[in-house]
Amino acid sequence: MQDILDIRILAALEPISSFSPARLRELLDYCHVESLAQGSDPFSEHPPTGQSVYLLRGELEVVYEDGNRVLIRSGSEWARHPIGKRQPAIRSAQALSDVQLLRVNDDLLDRMVTWDQFAYHDDARSTALKDGSESALKRLLNSGMFSAENLSNSPFAHLPSANIGKLLNCIEAIAVWDKDVIIREGDDGDYYYLIESGRAQVTRLVGGANLVLAELKAGDVFGEEALISDSKRNATVTMKSNGVLLRLKKQDFLKLMQEPLLHRISYEDAGKKTAQGAIWLDVRHPPEYRYDKLPGAINVPLNDIRNAIGVLSKATTYIAYCQSGRRSAAAAFILAQAGYDVYVLENGLWSVPKAQQQQ
Repeated sequence: MQDILDIRILAALEPISSFSPARLRELLDYCHVESLAQGSDPFSEHPPTGQSVYLLRGELEVVYEDGNRVLIRSGSEWARHPIGKRQPAIRSAQALSDVQLLRVNDDLLDRMVTWDQFAYHDDARSTALKDGSESALKRLLNSGMFSAENLSNSPFAHLPSANIGKLLNCIEAIAVWDKDVIIREGDDGDYYYLIESGRAQVTRLVGGANLVLAELKAGDVFGEEALISDSKRNATVTMKSNGVLLRLKKQDFLKLMQEPLLHRISYEDAGKKTAQGAIWLDVRHPPEYRYDKLPGAINVPLNDIRNAIGVLSKATTYIAYCQSGRRSAAAAFILAQAGYDVYVLENGLWSVPKAQQQQ
């Protein structure tokens, strides 16, 4: 991609031109460039729905539903803006020469613009961070926490824009050192963490020995399960290098991050969704599942839910449940931040008539 594009090309486009050079380099990995021959219609098979599409080279005639025809030439003012935005729907288009188009996801682009604009907004500059400095705010916004990757695939992709200021006000950065224990198995949950820099290891005590569950790197998050399910930490996280962590207190995490991402559903409404193809996802331990599962449910225990990412189909809607709703909320949060369409059964099996449970 970098062989075709460079940040100078992106910097000529709107609203991308407002990005810093570092942001532009990030965006390169999320841009798709396509070349089309003269006479072709670039939108006949791939309409620009959900995308910002720019003309990088050549001439393109676009016909809108109201009959208006617009000739767009690369390098012109029209070409600096996404094709068809704030216009009637596109009826057809024709390449009047060989053309080159750039496509980028609208949602990602909008999130990046929102975060970047917030960094320079008066309200943001007055946000009361821990040390009260504007440089701390800029450092936070430019950290791995709000990278293009995290704005695509982490909880921050779903954060309501109204919560941005409050989130920035609550996050703190801490320096950590090799071998520091950040969370300990069996302790109460207190913080949600993101690794800005450094590496960490997740372990669990099994049969008297520490079993390595995962290796964490910059950009990875951890610590949400105990906060959402209001239970003890189920693993230990130890730093494997010096680094910097960004952390959010439990009460702030639950208010700003968890609830906007979770979609709770009643048993009655869940039944309607399963009738339309949704699948029950039982996140309890296997012995519990075998005793009183819901009809058609599949079992993925909470402690295995991360391993199910990529195995469970993202084309399917899931309704997570447990006994009370606590464990299923934690599981649903993890799946939702990975891009799954998932609901939480309100009050878990406590809300289900016994006659509806499968023995």
